This record gives sequence, structure tokens and C-alpha cells, in this order.
Amino acid sequence: MKRLALDHITVTDTTPVDLVEVAHATGCAAICLFMEPMAVLPHMPTFDIYTGKAQRRLLKARMAALEIGLDVAYPFTLGARTDIEAFIPALECAAELEARMVNVLAYDRDPARRADKFVAFCDLAAQFDLPVAVEFYPPSQVPSLAEALALVGQVGRPGQVGVNVDLLHLVRSGGSLAELAGAPAQAILYGQICDGPAQCEEISLDIEASSQRRLIGEGVFDVTGFLAALPPACPISVELPQETAIRGGAAPIPRARQAVAGARAVLDA
Repeated sequence: MKRLALDHITVTDTTPVDLVEVAHATGCAAICLFMEPMAVLPHMPTFDIYTGKAQRRLLKARMAALEIGLDVAYPFTLGARTDIEAFIPALECAAELEARMVNVLAYDRDPARRADKFVAFCDLAAQFDLPVAVEFYPPSQVPSLAEALALVGQVGRPGQVGVNVDLLHLVRSGGSLAELAGAPAQAILYGQICDGPAQCEEISLDIEASSQRRLIGEGVFDVTGFLAALPPACPISVELPQETAIRGGAAPIPRARQAVAGARAVLDA
């Protein structure tokens, strides 16, 4: 059975400890964790693992007991007014939880400043032995794979600073599997899978990305081709928010099992 991680956005109505329990129940080996509640994810419960050391210890203990790793730690968003040093508590938390990497979204409109802040963030993360993955996202200021590769190329740390490739973002940005397959292997640090329609017509890109994606097999995305285009050792998560199911009262474990089952069918084919 190939290794698979469960992204927090797939079950946003969970605390970090709940997420670990759900990942274990669905046979996932790891999680991708929002280390703080997000206003854009209104179903996420309140928790504090930065200053709430007891909550952090409990989370770490459950991860160890259930042998669940932490693949990607969120959120790290770089804007024009971002104070890089303000990320220290979050980076300390990610390091203590032994995160495989931290994820960056960049929204600074000034190219030079955006690059400078990204380099400064990578330097700070390196002090905690944390690799950095920039996630390209069409509404952000790093909207495509090409621009993400250009940004990480300015840092020049292959294998330590690279790109997190979300299949939804690749499709919506107009990217191709050939483009992904042609990227330097050490520049692609992570892959995230879901499904969707050919065009995002009924809802906005940000709503689709954060709240309503399709189960694998219910859309037209070439998930098999995407997995083949990633580097062979690239870790993978299922990132599949289902707002409709949450509002319908479906519990986290059954929802996650459904999401993971589709991913597992493709991974193990």
C-alpha cells in the first residue's frame, strides 16, 4: 500500500488531535495540518497549539501513539506587510511536531520584495531544519508552476526549497502534466490530489479550492497522469474539502474514508 497523507482541509471540522484520529481511522500515514484556525475555514474548531503547550503535547503524543507523521504545516502567508520574524512561534511548533516541510503562499504584489521575503522566510525556516514548499495558486502572486519554479530557483536550495503542486491549482492555472513532468525532480517537494470539472463555472476559484472539490473519480482530472508526472518519491496527500457534506451533517471519519478511498484506488492501481 502506497503512503498517503490526509490534508486538514479535507476535514476542516476537526481539531489537530481529531485530525490525527481521522487519519489513523482511514489508513493514512500522515497529516497536513493547519496549526491555527483560519477565518476562511469557518467550520474549523478553536484550538491553540502555539501557546497552548498542553494541547501541543497531547497532539504530539497522539501522533506518536498512532504513528501518524506531519507532512506539511500551514499556514505561512507572505504579504507586503509580513513580518518574517513573527513566524518564529509557528516554525518552532512545526519543528517540534517534526514537520516534513512548511507551506508558503505569496501575495505580495511587488516582485522584488516578494522574492526578498521568500528568501528571508527560507533562511528562517532553515534555522529550524524545515524545508519550504511554495504553493502556487491562481489568485495569489505566484499563480503558476512556472512562476513557483522561478521563485524557488532564486533561493537555490534543491530538495530543501521547492514547490507544492496541488492538482486543482495546476489545472486551474492552465498548467500541464508535461510541464510538471519536465520540472527538476528536486524542485517538486509535494503533491496534492483531488478531482474536479474541466472548468470552474458555478463557484469562484477560492471557494472551489477551500470548500468544494470533487471526489476522485467524479471529475475529469487526470489523477493517474498527475501521479506519474510527479517525482517517484514525492509524498502525496488527499486535499478534498466537501462543504456540502459538512452542511449535510456527515461526520469527519466517513467523509474522510470516502475521500481517501478514491485516492487509494488510483494510487494502488
